[in-house]
Order: sequence, then structure tokens, then C-alpha cells
Amino acid sequence: MFRNPVAITAIAMGMIEAIAVFGFLAVASWVNARRRERESYYRSEVLKKLAESGPDGSSAALEMFRDLQRTSARNRREAQRLGGLVLTAVGLGLMALLKGVASHEGAWLAGLIPALIGAALLIYSYGLAPRQPE
Repeated sequence: MFRNPVAITAIAMGMIEAIAVFGFLAVASWVNARRRERESYYRSEVLKKLAESGPDGSSAALEMFRDLQRTSARNRREAQRLGGLVLTAVGLGLMALLKGVASHEGAWLAGLIPALIGAALLIYSYGLAPRQPE
């Protein structure tokens, strides 16, 4: 097929790299799912034991459950803010890059797409997202 050993080596290296990257992503995803499953199992066991221990335990379990909900809501808002900041910065950088590099006059406007998505995430996380009392 190919008589050029350099071309064969380049194709083989590309295939090996692709297999390695996607293999790593699959294993990382599986490990993360197992960790979250284990955390969920242990959390439910603790809540069950607290609820079975009597009236004091059930109120402690309820308080623990509410605290977990508050923490997850706060983490979600912080992740939205971080995502909004990153997307806005990427959009602004893309606009600056395209303004300097592209020969077409309106090409820099493509940077508005990630910038406006980031701005929407920031507006939602700071102003429109439902707030829970801390």
C-alpha cells in the first residue's frame, strides 16, 4: 500500500495517540462515576442510620440533607460563574485574535458567540438564579 516508512509511522503514531487519549477519557469517566456512586452510597447509609436512631437522629439527618442541598446549589452557582468568566475571556480573546489576523472585516464578530454565552451565564448566576437562604 504505502512504500514510505515515514508516512506509515506517522499514521501509526496518530492512531496510537487517538486510542490512548480516548482510552484515558473512558477510564477517567468510569473512575469518576464509581467515586460518585460510592459517595452517594455512604451518604445514604449515614442518613439511614441517623434517621433510625430516634427523633434526635432524624432531625440531624434532615439538617444534614438540607446542608448537602445548600452546598450543591452553591457549588453549581460557582461553577456557572467560573464558566461564564472563562467563556467571556475566550470570546474577547478570539475577537482580538480574529481582528488582527483575519482579512475579512467582520470575522472578529465570531468571538461574540462565546462572549455572549459567557455573559448570559454570568447574568443568570448573579441575578436570575434562585437563591436559597444561607
